[in-house]
Amino acid sequence: MSPTSLHPWKTPGTWQHALPAFGAVAATLLLLSVLGHDGRRIAQVMALALPVLAWLTWPVRSPAMHALRCAVVWLCAMAFALDAVTRAFLLDAYQAAPKSSLVQSAAANTNARETNEYLSMHWRSLVLWCGALAAAGWVFGRCVRHGARHASPLSPWFIAGLALIVLLGTVAHLSKPWRRLHPVVYWSDWSRSVIALRSGWADQERERQVLMERARAAQPTIAREGPATLVLVISDSINRDNLSLYGYGRATTPRLRAHKALLGDDMLVMRNAWSADASTIPSLRNMFHFGLPPDQQPHHVLALARAAGYKIWWMSNHDDVAIEQQHARLADVVEIVNRTPGRAGASLDGELLDCVQEALEDPAERKLIVVHLMGAHPHYSLRFPVGANPFDDHIDPIEEGLEREGRSRWVRRFRQEYDSALLYHDFVVAETLQLARQSRPAEGYKAWMYLSDHGQEVGHGGNFAGHSPTTASGYRIPAIIWRNRLTGPNPEGVERRPFRADWAGWTITNLLDVRWHGDDTDRNVLAPGYRWQPPNLPVEVPSFEE
Repeated sequence: MSPTSLHPWKTPGTWQHALPAFGAVAATLLLLSVLGHDGRRIAQVMALALPVLAWLTWPVRSPAMHALRCAVVWLCAMAFALDAVTRAFLLDAYQAAPKSSLVQSAAANTNARETNEYLSMHWRSLVLWCGALAAAGWVFGRCVRHGARHASPLSPWFIAGLALIVLLGTVAHLSKPWRRLHPVVYWSDWSRSVIALRSGWADQERERQVLMERARAAQPTIAREGPATLVLVISDSINRDNLSLYGYGRATTPRLRAHKALLGDDMLVMRNAWSADASTIPSLRNMFHFGLPPDQQPHHVLALARAAGYKIWWMSNHDDVAIEQQHARLADVVEIVNRTPGRAGASLDGELLDCVQEALEDPAERKLIVVHLMGAHPHYSLRFPVGANPFDDHIDPIEEGLEREGRSRWVRRFRQEYDSALLYHDFVVAETLQLARQSRPAEGYKAWMYLSDHGQEVGHGGNFAGHSPTTASGYRIPAIIWRNRLTGPNPEGVERRPFRADWAGWTITNLLDVRWHGDDTDRNVLAPGYRWQPPNLPVEVPSFEE
């Protein structure tokens, strides 16, 4: 018996001999993935890539098939490497993801001259990352040639490992959120988004021009003389049932409760506030278009305010091209602090507080400052600082109640994270109110309004956590209004009036003291003649008034 038959890992061409090549390719790809991805996405990307890389360990006798395998594995590894290096460059240069509005807008708006200018400015960084990609390509090229060529006895551990890799790869490719990270799928979708953005910009710009022309034709005026400031805070995924300001058992809003105790009736906490939509895009569309359908050619709140003479800021912790094009670009000043779209964005809302302060210090006489927060948008654990979860594994009446109702462990954990997100959210929202109250000039008119675009289900109506168009929790929102100066007393029982977020535009323009042809006070919750009409929700609500 030859020594090589006793030690097959010493025999060139066996699966044992191919394992180091497979490991080197996988390790190189893992290193690049760590630079370009974060958190569990690293594991998801590796699960997508490993099945093809593992082909190196399976014996291939035919020279033609061996050459094909070398090409396929090298191209696959390079695709994932190029994806990781591109993401790493964008993170290093801009702290932005490829699908952020910053990157997509730059790609959609580029031309040959701007490309040359860009290369002249960033060529050093590009050379560095291209060098990393070239080094990875060299490693891949050296390793793929050492794939298994000859059969040898298969170890049970090898079979189990290979089966696990194939199983994980199958699950990754069948799961849509995972599959979308595959470079071929991701960058094909990215290219289509850029093309769609480029073609849609002209339409959006024309639409904004139409909205401004329509607003000017309505001849809006400001009924109040002197300096005026409104800070409008719009949050995301906040269910009022989880706010201690509304009677929740956990202390999730201590700062807002302190403001309410200090300000009394000057701070209106709308007890029966509802969204007419369970997701952000339609909710904002209705909010700023007065809840009217497009065929009625409704005004846009920002267009009316701007035509009346307000300077407008839009500052956001969201990165969403649709929101930016449909609403934010109507403002005079646009500031977006988050450059990672979707649920993975980990930018905290507190990053916007400096922007709010700067806007309040601007010398403009009349200001509308829109602050668009991430609030408690899933993933909840990303919406508060690391380690700031006082409800983690704490047995309290809320936890005990969820257990009695049969809520699963993961729903109870999400409730803890959600409530911790609300506690941090309370700090940010209360700070915007404090900044508005302290803003100058002291004698000027100041107003502040806070509401959420929609609610969130976190174990209230079922064993589920997340956006929920099928339970009332998806529509139960907070709404709070403060003014430093009233033209008359508040209507009796105003805090108990049911309030609709899609009618918020009427209240916002009232707080701005903007009047125009077609103004209607019936849907302004602060008006004496307010007339409530229940929204048409896809879920049965026994009563909109409690």
